[in-house]
Amino acid sequence: MLIAALSATAQLVAQVQIGSDDGLVDYNNPRTYTIGGITATGTQYVDKSILINMTGLHVGNSISVPGDEISSVIRKLWNQGMFEDVSINVNSIVGDKIFLEIAVVEKPRVSKFSFNGIKKSEADEIRGQINITRGDVATEHLLVKTRRIIENYYADKGFMNADIDIEQIPDTTKANYVDLKINIDKGSKVKIGKINIIGNENLSDAQILSAMKETKQRGVFNPLDPLGPLVINTVTDLFYNPKRALNEFESYFYDNYRPRIFKSSKYNESNFREDKQKVIDKYNSKGYRDALIVRDSVYRIDDKNIGIDLVVDEGDRYYYRNISWTGNTKYSTDYLNQVLGIRKGDVYNKELLTSNLTMSETSLDVGSLYMDDGYLFFQANPVEVQVENDSIDLEIRLHEGEQARISNVTLKGNTKTNDHVVIREIYSRPGQLFSRSDITRSVRELATLGFFNQETITPDVKPNFSDGTVDIEYQVEEASADQVELSAGWGYGMLMLSAGVSFNNFSLRNMFKKDAWKPVPSGDGQKLSLRLTTYGIRYINYGLSFTEPWLGGKKPTSLTVSIYQSFYSNGEKRRIKNSEGNKEYNEKFGWFRITGGSVGIGQRLTWPDDYFTLYQAISFLRYDLKNYTSVFSFGDGNGHFNLLSYNIVLGRSSVSQPIYPRSGSEIQLSLELTPPYSLFAKKDYSSMSENEKYKWIEMHKWKFKAVWYTELYDKLVLMARVRFGYLGCYNKEIGITPFHHFFLGGDGLGSYSLDSREMIGMRGYRNDALTPSSDGGNIFTKYTLELRYPLSLNPQATIYALGFIEAGNCWMGIKGFNPFDVKRSAGLGVRVYLPMFGLLGLDWGYGFDDVNMPGVTGGNKSQFHFSIGGSID
Repeated sequence: MLIAALSATAQLVAQVQIGSDDGLVDYNNPRTYTIGGITATGTQYVDKSILINMTGLHVGNSISVPGDEISSVIRKLWNQGMFEDVSINVNSIVGDKIFLEIAVVEKPRVSKFSFNGIKKSEADEIRGQINITRGDVATEHLLVKTRRIIENYYADKGFMNADIDIEQIPDTTKANYVDLKINIDKGSKVKIGKINIIGNENLSDAQILSAMKETKQRGVFNPLDPLGPLVINTVTDLFYNPKRALNEFESYFYDNYRPRIFKSSKYNESNFREDKQKVIDKYNSKGYRDALIVRDSVYRIDDKNIGIDLVVDEGDRYYYRNISWTGNTKYSTDYLNQVLGIRKGDVYNKELLTSNLTMSETSLDVGSLYMDDGYLFFQANPVEVQVENDSIDLEIRLHEGEQARISNVTLKGNTKTNDHVVIREIYSRPGQLFSRSDITRSVRELATLGFFNQETITPDVKPNFSDGTVDIEYQVEEASADQVELSAGWGYGMLMLSAGVSFNNFSLRNMFKKDAWKPVPSGDGQKLSLRLTTYGIRYINYGLSFTEPWLGGKKPTSLTVSIYQSFYSNGEKRRIKNSEGNKEYNEKFGWFRITGGSVGIGQRLTWPDDYFTLYQAISFLRYDLKNYTSVFSFGDGNGHFNLLSYNIVLGRSSVSQPIYPRSGSEIQLSLELTPPYSLFAKKDYSSMSENEKYKWIEMHKWKFKAVWYTELYDKLVLMARVRFGYLGCYNKEIGITPFHHFFLGGDGLGSYSLDSREMIGMRGYRNDALTPSSDGGNIFTKYTLELRYPLSLNPQATIYALGFIEAGNCWMGIKGFNPFDVKRSAGLGVRVYLPMFGLLGLDWGYGFDDVNMPGVTGGNKSQFHFSIGGSID
């Protein structure tokens, strides 16, 4: 007989049965029993003892039948989400003892799941997020969670109307198992069609919308929208309300000329929350301390667009009145006010106050002032002690603490690079006072090495409050540093093949250790480069260079040694058969060989600051010609020419990162000069043969380069570069040497360089097209502006796109030189940095001006360029 029926939900059914004797249980008079026994039935995967323990019922306990305790037990089991039905049955009653049976029907379990309606790549990504495994109970919670994860996945991609239906198909091979078939219709991509700002008077819509970094409305380009009403309104308001005139002018261009290139207009709820705070921060930075967002709403405009309404309450504008300091013993109040940079009467700016107190990217801040002098435990707490009308009195309460010294400096993550290679680049040293600037500089130097992922270098500062010391752990992630170059190019009417390898983290001392070859000995930060270039038997070039960056291991003094040789022939056979059939030397055979080498010493300077470097090298080149007249415009194609030169390079580099710099600058001034032989030799060079005149080449060659990097907006970087070169002579009777001339234009790849010419790339023009003659030039200038944005900062494949404008020219002789008489170009490009191959580039440029080199036609206008290792720069 059924004596109780209790439901925890609409689906919950509870039963208490006592067999056929209806007289033992009275519905109207509940009776208390002692539990004499509990059994469980219907379980297949849940252990029966565990099921009974879930109920909380125990033999010997008292229970009222019927009663609330039965309802509570059923509700508890139902909430587990594992059962489709729960019943409590009375098997028998003996005296005051009752014997209960817990009967359940288990929910099915997941055998497998599949997707329908989406691509395999999307299915693979979702599979990793929903985390369903075989044997999971197919609970309602599991299905709801899976549906929500998939909805969020597509919402982040702009598909906000995705429809997800999960079918449960019984598994015919195993009882109580189901296959989940997840049907997905992601629908049309939905974007933010319009963001309406309501209640703003002091900040324009454009200012508020620009503060929202991730939540962006669709791009607009509407050049046909009439300017007439704008002009009339602007002129009218210009005299009566200039602020409104400026806002209307700004809003017009934002509404009609708003390309959406670098940010998509998809809606993301978490990003929207962060962007609302950025709007408040924007108001705070303009003095509106009490600004708040009253409400916001997101609604559907149509199937492809949503709208957002943002209602703001700007509040009043505030100004700083009195600023006082407490707790400062090391620095005077006047000096701290000077560093803070905020004066009485300045507009309230919370962002500027925080920046100038803690860490400013553009100037000295109070935090750096203390933390660069060891005060790691320094704290600055600005308190608004009085707010009166539109004025704020500010008291900045300092806790200077004690100076902290560095106890331990450790490394983590350098699995390939030896500790000493990393440690020598770190400015933080045990025993020194803590310095935040030293940590920042250390991170830059580690990134500059090129051995680690520059995006993940992390200093972990661990203060020891008990003894006033600090431990610093630099965490790095090894990246591939070695590079292989395999390239082919067409130039000068021939196919040029190049192969090269650079081991940038080489270890010379481990060369004879068998276990160190993986595949080459590495870890000591040395650089070994090998290169081979050829276009067949007519030309072959090979070279080797080695650099030890810390000669002796104690100071950052580098030693670089390089040797190379190039051999060219005119294509004739060396030996031919004579009329008698015997082989003899071919008088038409000609060849040209360059043999060279250099030894250089590089130093890091400490004055004017420690970003300066000085490099000095001695180089020797020997040119041997035999019956070779196809390139050189002097002599009879025979002879020996020597070049002994001294090269000095003074540079300063504060570039943040080597691959994708976002800040800093690089300036370099170099001079290469030979001994002025003619000034000491008492010879008449005006009557001397050219072979004799150039036997010992004399020249002085000046070059200048300056590069600046500025992050305009969230990884969007503006790069500005200037280059200049001048090749001069000591003796007018000898004139400019025929070697080492400048050739401007094209991709800058200088593999085919018979006379040690210097190839300077310039996009939008063919190779050498901006050179005054086939002999080259002795002066060049080049100016470049590039706007860069990264598509991927993954260390295994750094990719960024760029747009550029460029101008430059090349001259022969100082009389015609005019730095403003330049050829112009513009275009687009992409750079890909692969650790194995280095920096690869593809550019399209359009040259606007006619070319210089006589006889060259079609050398400008639309041109494509492929570059290697920044050759085009």
